[in-house]
Amino acid sequence: MSSPYPHMLAPLDLGFTTLKNRVLMGSMHSGLEERGDWQRVATYYAERAAGGVGLIVTGGMAPNPEGGVFPGAAGLYTPQDIANHRIVTDAVHAEGGKIAMQILHAGRYAYGPDCVSSSAIKSPISPFPPKELDEEGIEKQIADFATAAIRAKEAGYDGVEVMGSEGYFLNQFLCLHVNKREDRWGGSYENRMRLPVEVVKRVREAVGPDFIIIYRISLLDLVPNGQTFDEVTQLAKAIEAAGATMLNTGIGWHEARVPTIATSVPRAGFAWVTKKLMGKVGIPLITSNRINTPEVAEQVLAEGCADMVSMARPFLADAQFVAKAAAGKAATIAPCIGCNQACLDHTFSGKVSTCLVNPRACHETELNYLPAEAPKSVAVVGAGPAGLMAALVADQRGHKVTLFEKDSVLGGQLNMARVIPGKEEFHGLVGWFETMVAQSGITVKLGHEATPDDLAGFDEVIVATGVNPRDPGIPGEDAPHVLSYIDVLRGRSPVGDSVAVIGAGGIGFDVAEYVLGDGDSPTLHPEEWRREWGVADPSEVPGGLATPQPPAPVRQVTLLQRKAEKPGKRLGKTTGWIHRAGLSARGVKMVGGVTYEAITPEGITLGTPNGPQELAVESVILCAGQESNRALADAIEVAGGRVHVIGGADVAAELDAKRAIDQGARLAASL
Repeated sequence: MSSPYPHMLAPLDLGFTTLKNRVLMGSMHSGLEERGDWQRVATYYAERAAGGVGLIVTGGMAPNPEGGVFPGAAGLYTPQDIANHRIVTDAVHAEGGKIAMQILHAGRYAYGPDCVSSSAIKSPISPFPPKELDEEGIEKQIADFATAAIRAKEAGYDGVEVMGSEGYFLNQFLCLHVNKREDRWGGSYENRMRLPVEVVKRVREAVGPDFIIIYRISLLDLVPNGQTFDEVTQLAKAIEAAGATMLNTGIGWHEARVPTIATSVPRAGFAWVTKKLMGKVGIPLITSNRINTPEVAEQVLAEGCADMVSMARPFLADAQFVAKAAAGKAATIAPCIGCNQACLDHTFSGKVSTCLVNPRACHETELNYLPAEAPKSVAVVGAGPAGLMAALVADQRGHKVTLFEKDSVLGGQLNMARVIPGKEEFHGLVGWFETMVAQSGITVKLGHEATPDDLAGFDEVIVATGVNPRDPGIPGEDAPHVLSYIDVLRGRSPVGDSVAVIGAGGIGFDVAEYVLGDGDSPTLHPEEWRREWGVADPSEVPGGLATPQPPAPVRQVTLLQRKAEKPGKRLGKTTGWIHRAGLSARGVKMVGGVTYEAITPEGITLGTPNGPQELAVESVILCAGQESNRALADAIEVAGGRVHVIGGADVAAELDAKRAIDQGARLAASL
């Protein structure tokens, strides 16, 4: 039988070793290593190895304390550190996998007073100015990279990845954006690239020939005074000559004001840059960023964009990604939707990473869906994310599950999220839920609004009835030009040419995005998306950074909120800036600290610190929060019944699919 993904599943011969396929699990900082539970770390990686990935790269390990992303960041400094990492590599090898350790020196991105860099120029994402290294200090950093590689080999790793992109330490020497030196480590590009080349050379000398060395090369810096493509090519050839086994693509510095991995970035949106480097070097090239399905990976490889694909977050969503693809079961792969809510947002908040669609990610030792000792009959009311996950986990454990949903389709408010431009990945999430429910033993009753009588005979009742829009109680809100966000997103209500959106939370921002356009999303048109964000060919513009050209809005939109703070302040830590910047670039006015005095036929009267203000608009859209829909749960409890309440029905905090899915999974795992 022929493989459904012949390019993706083809082995890759590296000479001294062979990778079983062309899929790399890219580096992600999970926060697990810092917790000190090394069996938990080992279990996390071993599950991915068992799932068939060709090569795993760990989260970044610091080569020295000053290079750690924060004080106390994980590294390999002592014999005990090496022994701890050996637990991980042994577990991966026992599952037939290969694993490389990423050596990450944060440079000026290190969140601590001892950070160092090429020049003493503070990063915009850290309060700590770095110390400019002298000759002796640079030699120490090079030696520490080599020592880290030796320790990785002693710990049983199959290789290392030297992090040279994303604006970290080595990248800081490469670009005039930071490197202002006038000695042999600055000035000409030959001087600026001396450090990464010397690091790779010394690492190769330290570990010998039969050890994988990946160099993470920045192909697009996306910051002012970035590298030209000729310079990147020059570096790539020098890194190859220094002894690298492979080159892995890096896109954008962390401080760049261009999204690179968020859900609104087109799938495989930067593979074209890797393709430009193909043929310029003789070692394999790995491409990355927003490759999240076997179909996308296969297409990228078939089109000659790279020799291998890197996927990071998709392995949080589903450890069995490769095995399912190879078995022809791609539709059952839990999809990474690029939301960042449970992975990167957790990382930058000091929490252990996990995954919105897979709460077991990084919790494999404590959240498991084991067969139920005494199977029960379980009713789940509501087929939004909380109810769907609860039903699927309960069914997987052997319970007899009946799922009630008053709507005619599964998905709940996910069906509204997926119509927002830039959130097309939610189509895949709803599709995955539909596939998994269809393959389960769940009895589904669509178009059925459950009553207490329907639920009387069940052993367990789970209510996941979601939320209702909160009534803001504004005088005049019953006027015909006042619309609910639900009616707007479901296409039930026409929207005027000028709009006031009341409420600047996640839903308000989504609605503003929705009404700004004509229904055609730049996310589905990579060239349009690159124009919108100012991404250019690095052969023509250094660093690939051009002037953004956002599309013209089809409506005039004003986003309003009561809180006297910056609108959108409470959006996702790593994605909120994207939403704010995108709307601002298209002329959306964002106003905080107002009260809603009255809605009039001409628009809305606002209370401001400077007195009443009339805002003339043709439509007013209410996004003023939600209230839990607990009517069914309350009725059952009043009658003396017992009920579990999850998701929005439990806590109406925006549309928090991360919490809803986690709650559903954990409840069902405990029944």
